[in-house]
Amino acid sequence: MKDDNFLKEHNARALWHPMGAPGDSMANPPVIISSASGSRIRDIDGHETVDGVGGLWCANLGYSNDAVKEAIAKQLHELPYYSAFAGCTNPSAIEASVAVQEFFAEDGIGRVFFTSGGSDSVDTCLRLARQYHQVKGAPTRTKFLSLKKGYHGTHFGGASVNGNNRFRIGYEPLLPGCFHLTAPHAYRNPYDEADPAALARKIAAEMVDEIEFQGPETIAAFIMEPILGAGGVIVPDPTFMGLMREICTRYGILMIADEVICGFGRTGDWTGSRHWGVRPDMMSVAKGITSAYFPVGAALISEEVAEVFEKDTSGAAAIWHGYTYSAHPVGAAAVTACLSETLRLDTRTNAAARGTQLYQGLLGLKEKYDIIGDVRGGHGLMTAIEFVTDRAKKTPMDAATVKTIHSRVYEAGAMVRPAPPNLLMSPPLIITEAEVRTIIEALDTAIGSV
Repeated sequence: MKDDNFLKEHNARALWHPMGAPGDSMANPPVIISSASGSRIRDIDGHETVDGVGGLWCANLGYSNDAVKEAIAKQLHELPYYSAFAGCTNPSAIEASVAVQEFFAEDGIGRVFFTSGGSDSVDTCLRLARQYHQVKGAPTRTKFLSLKKGYHGTHFGGASVNGNNRFRIGYEPLLPGCFHLTAPHAYRNPYDEADPAALARKIAAEMVDEIEFQGPETIAAFIMEPILGAGGVIVPDPTFMGLMREICTRYGILMIADEVICGFGRTGDWTGSRHWGVRPDMMSVAKGITSAYFPVGAALISEEVAEVFEKDTSGAAAIWHGYTYSAHPVGAAAVTACLSETLRLDTRTNAAARGTQLYQGLLGLKEKYDIIGDVRGGHGLMTAIEFVTDRAKKTPMDAATVKTIHSRVYEAGAMVRPAPPNLLMSPPLIITEAEVRTIIEALDTAIGSV
């Protein structure tokens, strides 16, 4: 490793960073995170903070899980790579696929298609949804429905169903045939409906109207996050996902649950869908599947959908789709070890307890500071603060001030994620009670300073 002076001199000079303007990164060099342990990270200058972001909703097991590290090292020694395209496989991939299948059995999942991450997983689900209808003799079912404020990665398919125009405008035109419904966001919605249950019913009616307008025979799938993460930790009414499920079933539309953030315990259960008592037809997963120790994702297929593919004799069900690193043996070893550790540590239980602690702490800050317009969360370790300049009018706070608060939170001992007018928190699922207090105290200090 080069010395610190070299790293600081070349910071953002060769590397374009995701989710930011290249010029801004050069003018304001990113924090260089040089080491981590447990739920804590340290920058190149030795400043240690609690990681309130969990890497990026993904470091569920923290940064010191020896079982996962050892599994990766062992697999690197035995078989660092081989293709899993049809005709070849490897022991690690077989073991990991069974582990994933068993982990999601309660959700009705029967088959696993490994990818390199969440965006890959979403695109795979979208492609397989279209192909499913072709195999069934309904080739006109090509359109997709999704939610505004939803986040589904940044590939062309995922960006097309994304509900945040920040990820769309610079790259349009995107995939045609994608239509967006109102987000189940009781704090901000065009119906001015503050009752989450009433809002859920209105969006359900909106969905039916859109389906009838487009023609049910043209729609392949509806995709949603059980809790909308990057859009601002929007927790729908408990009835919402069930209403969407019933409408999908009624019209023969596949339901895709994007569990990339919500899966593997972050919501206080192993999937976000289980919170709402829903079995989707497909799931996209990533992040917690390896706790970010190796880039892996998966598209998960229900038994019912899998049966359509596996019983086809026409050749239409051949899956001409995949990635060089699908079922990568090292990644697969990380999957098996990570799922084992996730169950052993029962991370969903700690996520539920510490999530409640964090949520209640943020509600306390809302009582203290008028610039906090809304606090969202209460289901595991997914929380958000929305800042306003006028609480009565819900006037969003400007991005520059939110970024100032973010910087001061970091100085005070916690890393959180700015998504103006929000700050988002998704710490490792192994975080301690004391570390959650540190996040709350750092927020208190930073907000008080502005």
